[in-house]
Amino acid sequence: MSTGAIIGIIIAVIVVIAAAMVVAAGLRRARMRRQFGPEYDRLAQELGSRKAGTELAARQRRVQALGIHELSPDQQARYSGDWAAIQEGFVDTPIEAVGAAHTLIWNVMRDRGYPADDRNASLEALSVHHARALAGYRQTMDLRTESATTEQLREAMIRYRALFEDLTGLREVREQPGRDRVAGIRGQAAGTGGQAAGTGGAVTGNQERAAENTGRMAPTSDPIAENSDVATQNADRTAETPR
Repeated sequence: MSTGAIIGIIIAVIVVIAAAMVVAAGLRRARMRRQFGPEYDRLAQELGSRKAGTELAARQRRVQALGIHELSPDQQARYSGDWAAIQEGFVDTPIEAVGAAHTLIWNVMRDRGYPADDRNASLEALSVHHARALAGYRQTMDLRTESATTEQLREAMIRYRALFEDLTGLREVREQPGRDRVAGIRGQAAGTGGQAAGTGGAVTGNQERAAENTGRMAPTSDPIAENSDVATQNADRTAETPR
């Protein structure tokens, strides 16, 4: 085989390898974009796509070591009731409601095992499993509620609710019909029913009541949107008073 032919083969192999590497890199970026959504785009703009991918892969490893877990059915029911009360309070006291919603989100994170005492570490952990809801939260987490307009407060509550429902698992619960919603949570409770039965069934009874409460309390309407005119009037009176 002539030297020219050998060189041609080598060049062809290099071209094929380079093309394969480009394709593989494109697939990695697409996978990261599907998982991390806006968070990937934000980091890619700041660091470049290669460094963004490396950073997000490192985040995944750190989050796996945190031991983050789901809420129990009892906790879901309790937090659902807490959110319903906060959402109703938005009409009369929107500034206080937004502050309470922010606090509630961090309480949920703490109960799930997020490093809630370290804001940056918690935001990084949220980006692994709740990236899309986190993108909305980032837009409002530095909002100065004392000087915010009613529309800004309403948008903050909507974004907080998206993250809250993601964190608590209530998004899936809310999207189910009422009877299926209760049955689904009872099914979760049944997963731990063995140890409940060993204590005379008291825990099981509590879990069933929690399931029924969650079914009743999961939001079916949006008073934040429906009562925005009333909220506007009340916010105008309260916005000048610092929390």
